[in-house]
Amino acid sequence: MSRRPLAAVLAANTVSTAGSSLTLIGVPWFVLQTTGSAGRAGVVAFCATLPVVVAALVGGPVIDRIGRRRVSAASDLVCALAVAAIPLLHRAHLLDFWMLCALMAVTGLVHTPGLTARSVLLPNLAEHAGTTVIRAASLYDAASRGARMIGAAAAGVLIAVLGAEAVLLVDAATYAVSALLVAALVRGVPAADPQPGTGKASFARYRAELGEGLAFLTRSRLLLGITVMVMATNGLDQGWASVLLPVDGRDDLGGATAVGLLMSLFGGSALLGALLYGAWGERFPRRTVFAAAFLLSGAPRYAVAALTDTALPLAVTMALAGLGAGMLNPVLTTVMYEKVPEELRSRVAGVGTAGCELAMPMGGLAAGLLADAYGAPTALLAFGGVYLLATLSPLAFPSWRSMERTPLPPDGEGGPGGTVSRRGAPRLGSASAAPPPRPSGS
Repeated sequence: MSRRPLAAVLAANTVSTAGSSLTLIGVPWFVLQTTGSAGRAGVVAFCATLPVVVAALVGGPVIDRIGRRRVSAASDLVCALAVAAIPLLHRAHLLDFWMLCALMAVTGLVHTPGLTARSVLLPNLAEHAGTTVIRAASLYDAASRGARMIGAAAAGVLIAVLGAEAVLLVDAATYAVSALLVAALVRGVPAADPQPGTGKASFARYRAELGEGLAFLTRSRLLLGITVMVMATNGLDQGWASVLLPVDGRDDLGGATAVGLLMSLFGGSALLGALLYGAWGERFPRRTVFAAAFLLSGAPRYAVAALTDTALPLAVTMALAGLGAGMLNPVLTTVMYEKVPEELRSRVAGVGTAGCELAMPMGGLAAGLLADAYGAPTALLAFGGVYLLATLSPLAFPSWRSMERTPLPPDGEGGPGGTVSRRGAPRLGSASAAPPPRPSGS
């Protein structure tokens, strides 16, 4: 047993996530600074997120064949090169708008497989380190939230002091560090290498493997409901993060520093919310906690941003929203760990992630077009209204009641989410776990 591979993945994901927070603020601000157009910021967001859906959908079988360690390292390395090219080309006066869109598309295409590779490897790393999956997942999620908080605050300050170009160069460096950590230190874990028995690649086999993941997901009304709900809210959150909040920050809140601090406050509160749920959350019904947390974390921030022009009311709202958001992933993680067997982990994760991210390209594009046509306040209210409707679904549909923990079935019987093998549903805390579809705003 060795804890080094787990520590390396935790460190790599922390560094990479912090860098992603820099990009989340730096790229929209770079577009607003260089073009002044919310619509163009939306177009860049569309180009960055459309390939994410494709990568998530087809990435599961590829990850198993190439190997999770190689996919993670290669993903971060390509992201480093693509992100670094943006400021370097701009300084050389060679960056056209289509080039910016293309580079962000490349980043979106390769970033998701790297994230998926690290997340699906987590149960095996926990076993290799002699710890539980839940403890490893808690560390993974807490480190990610802390990294988002620090990265967002650093982005706002760096943009104000050095400019958006410097932020993108720092982000490229974080991707490179993450790639080096995984490539050098995640060794000796069989699950990190190409998996035996994956067979010769062919379109028919590839389609069959994706079909297995999709069939497992759609047989469970709960998992399907989670995917559809998170798909809607992720699209809205993409519009918020990539267009609406940066535009509001430019017009009313005083600049990039305020945007960075607001996102950092949200991230810090989300970390606190995750810790509070870890300590006391299981005492309460999961569906109630999940629905209340999503209602708190979603629509209110859109309404407050639309109806006020100062940072303080939005800061209070973002802090409360973060507390709610922090409770979402622990609930989803637990539910998914209980239902998805190890042999389908990458395939279900790929299909589920693709479904959850399906609306993200349109979210950024719609936010930019609405803000240009009708103004940011109108766009914020429209997005907030749709968000409220989406987050009412756990209270409206009976299938969400199966979110509560139920006794596991005997071997060979289908569980609440259905199984495709005779092994039954995996036990909570075992290596047979799958990453949850994660709300992007959390």
